[in-house]
Amino acid sequence: MPLNEDKIDDTALALLYLTLHDGYRAWKGFDWDVLSRLYEKGMIDNPVNKTKSVAFTQEGLDRAKHLFETMFKA
Repeated sequence: MPLNEDKIDDTALALLYLTLHDGYRAWKGFDWDVLSRLYEKGMIDNPVNKTKSVAFTQEGLDRAKHLFETMFKA
């Protein structure tokens, strides 16, 4: 069964928002393929570095917040 990678990416982006710190950074504990796709979509800065967190772009932060609130708030 093929997977809907856009839905996976949206879910990962929303969960990255859950680990938000320093206003625009999130812990990068997700699959590298997902993080690479989010980078290619302009949602996060390049995740390939030595830091344990990744920086959201402004567009990515706004989308992550919206997705988080839509998916997880009661």
